[in-house]
Amino acid sequence: MFYATWVDLADEFGVPSYVFYSSGAAFLGFQFYMQALHDEQKVDIVELKDSDAEFNIPSYVNPVSTKFIPTVMFKPDSFDVVHNVARRLRDVKGIMVNTFSELEYHAINSLSDDGRFPPVYPVGPLLNLESPSEVHQNSDSAMKWLDEQPPSSVVFLCFGSMGSFGVDQVREIACALEQSGHRFLWSLRQPPDPSKGRMAWPTDYENVAEVLPEGFLDRTNEIGKIIGWAPQVAILGHSAIGGFVSHCGWNSILESVWFGVPIATWPLYAEQQLNAFELVMDLGLAMEIKMDYRRDNLGSDEVEIVSAQKIKRGIKCLMEHDSDIRKRVKEMSEKSRKVLMNGGYSHSALCQFISDVMDNMP
Repeated sequence: MFYATWVDLADEFGVPSYVFYSSGAAFLGFQFYMQALHDEQKVDIVELKDSDAEFNIPSYVNPVSTKFIPTVMFKPDSFDVVHNVARRLRDVKGIMVNTFSELEYHAINSLSDDGRFPPVYPVGPLLNLESPSEVHQNSDSAMKWLDEQPPSSVVFLCFGSMGSFGVDQVREIACALEQSGHRFLWSLRQPPDPSKGRMAWPTDYENVAEVLPEGFLDRTNEIGKIIGWAPQVAILGHSAIGGFVSHCGWNSILESVWFGVPIATWPLYAEQQLNAFELVMDLGLAMEIKMDYRRDNLGSDEVEIVSAQKIKRGIKCLMEHDSDIRKRVKEMSEKSRKVLMNGGYSHSALCQFISDVMDNMP
């Protein structure tokens, strides 16, 4: 988002600019599409915020409804910043994207076949698999608990570093977990203090029982464990994990694919709704709890409460051991590793990137 000034500086010195794009190729295509829609067709997306409009965005297989578009696009004071990012992306010599061809084949092709965009290099999945599990007191107990569970029996709920819910939603999740009967590991975090501003981070509860239904911890003691901060990579890589209820941040998606763990989608903010849409509708690699959930509803202080019934239904589908989605995720996991090997597509794309950089040096 904030590289534009560095592109200007590089231009001033006559140095070619390249960008590493940490989201997926489909969302990159979305940014280009929305910027062109605004600049070339003079469409004011802000006026469509409450409509049922759909867009045929080349980087997505299916039409995309406005309900999946990031909230920032509908805010007059911020959408121009987003468009400017896309404008400057068109000026660079190339874009490395943290994705791989087998995962986002359609999106990558749509970008590569359009001569208006810089070359795109799918060099992923680039992941930090060295989880800092030793840095938090909850980590050891979580891993030891997982060691005692059967293979692929545990559903893991984790909503990212900024993910948290109010008490009413927490209790709906708790009811769903109890009613589902599945083993669970739940990273449950306290919403940030509003007085600390919008960028404050969630914290761990001192007494988690106060936000849960009465008796929940006792009733689920044999099948579940609640923790605060979670060493996500270590947990996803554990053999006991059978499913992942996720906010659909791009890194979390790549980690889940790498370890062959299917996702139930519950996006919260940023581009996560579009990520969830792509996973469920375009790629068939996830099932839906709620694809269009927003923690930051435009112009409203009301926060949607997803019912226990809907959550339970999603968890039960997620944990089906012979589902087509689980099979596809396992196959994609194998492909995610092969592309990084010598001769794999991502390895070759990185080699091509290095070659192009050398050729473009002044």
